[in-house]
Amino acid sequence: MTFNWHGVLAIYRFELARFGRTIWTSLLTPVITTSLYFVVFGSAIGSRMTEVSGVPYGAFIVPGLMMLTMFTESIFNASFGIFMPKWSGTIYELLSAPVSTFETLVGYVGAAATKSVIVGLVIFATAHLFVDLHIAHPFWMVAFLLLVAVTFCLFGFILGLWAKGFEQLQVVPLLVVTPLTFLGGAFYSIDMLPGAWRTISLFNPVVYLISGFRWTFFGIGDVPVAASLAATFGFLCVCLIVIAAIFRTGWRLKN
Repeated sequence: MTFNWHGVLAIYRFELARFGRTIWTSLLTPVITTSLYFVVFGSAIGSRMTEVSGVPYGAFIVPGLMMLTMFTESIFNASFGIFMPKWSGTIYELLSAPVSTFETLVGYVGAAATKSVIVGLVIFATAHLFVDLHIAHPFWMVAFLLLVAVTFCLFGFILGLWAKGFEQLQVVPLLVVTPLTFLGGAFYSIDMLPGAWRTISLFNPVVYLISGFRWTFFGIGDVPVAASLAATFGFLCVCLIVIAAIFRTGWRLKN
């Protein structure tokens, strides 16, 4: 069976066109947010805590800030992209089209991941206006950026299939993902926590993602980079299995 590139590109271009209609708002928002974070965390807290693990505090928070925004963007873009066809009823046209589950997934997740990576790079460029950044492992930084974007877009795709209304699209990102990110060492090292709280933090999956991404910047992390990669790949595989089961059974798609 040949890969339906025309179908995939049609989905991909349609989703990117929606992003293009609001591109200035989509790009201006992370610039303003990043600047505010640097003003609040970099200046106020950084004046009292100049370094963390030998890294200037302003630079230390950049990987966590990028991850915080990319988690949210990836989930929102992917969940909204597949939820709208469900809400409008055009999902049936997609299900009856000569496009496989994998091809549908590549189109939607590819477009959502592209948007998330663009936003992540905008934040990275904005951070250079405030601090000096030297990437220890540039190749792995880009690879980890893409891996996290794809993984959380898959997770967002699942949320879009699961949600019955617009309000449910916001529940998990706001009440679960964002708190876990703030508690996952986005703006501090978990080594700074008391022993008991550090042990509890190790059960937070976001810790492994942020730690691995920070390692690509500075060569340091709260957990071994192998554990970060294993946790990310494990989450990605779980998402793929869940999506395959949803399309196979038609759960929340055909009723």
